[in-house]
Amino acid sequence: MEELMETAKGVTNLALAHEIMVNQAFQVKPAELPEGSLEHRVKEIMHRAFWDCLEAQLHEDPPSYGHAIKILAEIKETLLSYLLPGHGRQRTRIEEVLDLSLIQQQAENGALDIGQLSQFIIGMMGSLCAPCRDKDINKLKEITDIVLLLKKIFSVLDLMKVDMANFALCSIRPHLMQQSVEYERNKFQEFLDKQPNALDFTEKWLEDTVNYLRESNQDGATSSNASPLLSLNVHNYAYLRLLKWDHASAPFPETVLMDQVRFQEMQQEAERLVLLSSLLLIVYTTTGEAISGLPGLMERLKNTVNIMLTDMHTPSFSAADALATIGEKLCVELSECLSQHGYSPFSADKKSILKGQISATIHPDNTVRKVMDSRVQSYLLASLESSQHKTPPSLPGGLVPVSKELKELTVHFSRLVNYNKLVFSPFYQKIFNKILTPGETSSSET
Repeated sequence: MEELMETAKGVTNLALAHEIMVNQAFQVKPAELPEGSLEHRVKEIMHRAFWDCLEAQLHEDPPSYGHAIKILAEIKETLLSYLLPGHGRQRTRIEEVLDLSLIQQQAENGALDIGQLSQFIIGMMGSLCAPCRDKDINKLKEITDIVLLLKKIFSVLDLMKVDMANFALCSIRPHLMQQSVEYERNKFQEFLDKQPNALDFTEKWLEDTVNYLRESNQDGATSSNASPLLSLNVHNYAYLRLLKWDHASAPFPETVLMDQVRFQEMQQEAERLVLLSSLLLIVYTTTGEAISGLPGLMERLKNTVNIMLTDMHTPSFSAADALATIGEKLCVELSECLSQHGYSPFSADKKSILKGQISATIHPDNTVRKVMDSRVQSYLLASLESSQHKTPPSLPGGLVPVSKELKELTVHFSRLVNYNKLVFSPFYQKIFNKILTPGETSSSET
């Protein structure tokens, strides 16, 4: 059990380090217990007892300040933890005003003014907090009840801790790359030492890719001129296969498991761009030269289709209904556009043909959809291959209307893949050495 707990902790730390590196929007967030949970109720009871005790002591005659002094000591320690090496003046000021021995003497002599100390604390918090906390600081200044004020001070201090953690993450993230690669690799090796079968799905993923490419090579060329597989090319194609993964039934490879959600989101985005570009291509090939070059038309048609495809990966989405609606809307917009620019009206026959071709894209094996899917996949694969030479691939025909979205997807995909290669390249190379022939492994990995 101890070994399992230790392994689980190692995996958790690995996942956290990975998330910090690959998710540029990653932020530490305050811990929130589920409403109505046992932990939430226990926390509420403990907090209420804590603050009730303080209120009872302050209402004694004469007041008792034992609890209050402990609170001030904790606030002092928290404020000092926020200071940077250059905050010498603030450090001195905090030490002077929140001198616990002096505060203890004032309490014993009945001269302790918690309200005045609280105002100093609020002022110091205001000088140290992020601009987003200015409103919270101003609200503190309006509170007159001492117990409530101290309670709210703690709440804002907790938020400031989160702000400081996120500031630290942003500051050190550019310097973490090399350390993070080594850290993730070492953590995974520790996990692999305890779970020797922890690469089974990864091996199957790469082996299936090799077998597929070998078959494709044999189908496309005779055995005498078939080119040998190169580990780098195999590896890039293996990553591309992740954008066609059956997440419901096929176990995801262990080395990319922490990014499964990201790959799934990119897969859905790629599918959306394929369908979007297919529909726009059908519109332009059906209507002919009449609409070519008309200013703003492509963007209008694209926005219309985009709106209808927004929920295409939700369970409630009906592809047939959405495509039928898209056909109707595009016919209306095209008719209006042709009339505005003095062209012949959009005939009923052309409308019928356009609607039929749009509805036909519901089938994955639709000719136009297959062509656009092949082009998107080729572009993504070319982006991985060209990243070695820092030269972006040229955009295939028919993808210009979605070029912005496709390039964004490509950047995200390439970054994730290249980082994964950096971390796991030693493990991948060992697998390639087993499944590729000596001639096929002549190319070095990344």
